Amino acid sequence: MKEIELNKNVYELTEAYPELINILKEMGFFGVANPLVRKTLGRVTTIPQGCEKQGRDLAEVVKELEKQGFTVKP
Repeated sequence: MKEIELNKNVYELTEAYPELINILKEMGFFGVANPLVRKTLGRVTTIPQGCEKQGRDLAEVVKELEKQGFTVKP
């Protein structure tokens, strides 16, 4: 089962689920595709923080992740 905990940082999540990189990129989180950005900013940024910074609706992002087969936990 692919489980995403929203309190984990983007780097941890993409290391556990590399396919998440393309999914997030397709949703407009372009920095996640850059390994350097993912290893630096990704270590201190969660998905909710990324949504806030980019003005994205977290509920929509969660809905898309669930559509892609992930279980999302707060």
